[in-house]
Amino acid sequence: MQLSPRLAVLLATPPLLWAGNAVVGRMSIDSISPLWLNALRWVVAFVLLLLFGWRALATTEARAQIAARWGYLGTLGLIGIGGYNALQYMALRTSTPLNVTLIASSSPVWTMAIGALAYGVTPKRLQLVGAALSLLGVALVLSRGDLSSLTRVEFVEGDLLMLLAILGWSVYSWMLAKPPAHTLGDRRPAWNWAEFLVAQAVFGVPCAVASALVGDVVAPGAPAQWSWGLAAAIGFMAIGPSIIAYRSWGLAVAEAGPEMAAIFYNLTPLFAAVLSAAAIGEWPHAYHGLAFLLIVAGIAVSSRGR
Repeated sequence: MQLSPRLAVLLATPPLLWAGNAVVGRMSIDSISPLWLNALRWVVAFVLLLLFGWRALATTEARAQIAARWGYLGTLGLIGIGGYNALQYMALRTSTPLNVTLIASSSPVWTMAIGALAYGVTPKRLQLVGAALSLLGVALVLSRGDLSSLTRVEFVEGDLLMLLAILGWSVYSWMLAKPPAHTLGDRRPAWNWAEFLVAQAVFGVPCAVASALVGDVVAPGAPAQWSWGLAAAIGFMAIGPSIIAYRSWGLAVAEAGPEMAAIFYNLTPLFAAVLSAAAIGEWPHAYHGLAFLLIVAGIAVSSRGR
């Protein structure tokens, strides 16, 4: 396969937008609660997705297809829409965009663990070696470059929230790869990428809004400080990381394959480091570079073991 300029752009666009999501999220959480930031992002994204995926709700039969799979689609919506980004934005209150994206880059490790525990997919030796390298990289991030601090359990709350988010995303990924057999014995409807997201958002968006409302009751904070900057941030999150990145990633994976896409995915921390330094003055440290190399080495070794 030849890496054409078009394919390179398709592969690099999602990591850039996901890094931008972390940086813009960090800049926005001083003006609005993380739960409402996530909820409003997906409300706007859902409205825009209807322009491309309206057929998923257009007829009684189409809506019945969604209702018949409410358990599966509801779980996907709860994790992928209601949970993952909410945890990420909560993590950004005490962690940095670079830390968040580095921890997210370890997702193949947790995906491997979930596959072994829940789906009986036994990892090979090289995959285990790769997992150990990636985990060492994550440990460097969690310990701020001082592995001895791990024995004193001096973790930043945001890092642990991001780990929880990645565990949830690993479950989400396996549910996409191995959906449960439908009770009626038929296959999933021939949804396109937007229709499938709409089917998840039907359940996920209400979960995101409900969690934000509950958050206001349980831990009320200052009211949102609305500005054109905050509105633009929500618009970017709804359009870029939620729609453009998802569509670009799907096209790139279909054309280049998951192995090549995984290599480009690990550009996310590098983009986050550059954007963080430019936008909010958070410069990376030496341990960030070492952690990045360990995570990429781990994923490369794991890929050779597949």
